[in-house]
Parts: sequence; C-alpha cells; structure tokens
Amino acid sequence: MAVKRIVANIATERVAEVRAFYSELLGLETAMDMGWIATLASGAQALTQVSIMSEGGSGTPVPELSIEVDDVDATYARAQDMGCDIAYDLTDEPWGVRRFYLRDPAGKLVNILSHKG
Repeated sequence: MAVKRIVANIATERVAEVRAFYSELLGLETAMDMGWIATLASGAQALTQVSIMSEGGSGTPVPELSIEVDDVDATYARAQDMGCDIAYDLTDEPWGVRRFYLRDPAGKLVNILSHKG
C-alpha cells in the first residue's frame, strides 16, 4: 500500500470566501468547486507528510495547516496588504525555516514558511 495524497480539509460555512482568500494569498487555482466543497491546487508535486506536534516551536501553538512557499517574504507582504490577521510575526527560526502564522477567514491558524537555503 502507498499513500497517494493527503488533503487538508477546512470546515467552514463560508466556502467561497475561504477559497478566495487562499487563491489570492497563495495563487492557488480552483481544481474543483461544487459549492459545498472547493478544492484548490498549485500544480506542484510535493512529498506526502503528516506532522505530529506537541507545540508549534518557539513556544507557539500548533498550527492547523503548514504551507511551504518559495518566497515567504513576498507571501508575508501580500498577507499584510490583504489585511490578514498575523498571529506570529515573520521570524527566522533556529531549525532553518523563516515563517509566520496567520488566521484565515475560517479562524484556522496557518503556518506559512520557507526553508532557508
């Protein structure tokens, strides 16, 4: 048996608003929209991963989603321009990532990061 995909599900009554938020912030494309469910995709291939956490690192709470982007600084600037609720400011962490947390319109805590190279 092989895991082919893991999908993050965000529970909300405001599907269109949350879909638009992730599309605008991250440039994700709508792969499917049936009204009650919308699936967004980037087209990029990534490893299938699940993280099991007791904290979010650096004393932060465990985020409900972690999203790796190619340019966290540009994403942070876009989040600020959008008026996003920044819950943890842009930070270089000692384990080699640069990241920030925000709350999406459904109230989910989202970790947005890039690996420092």
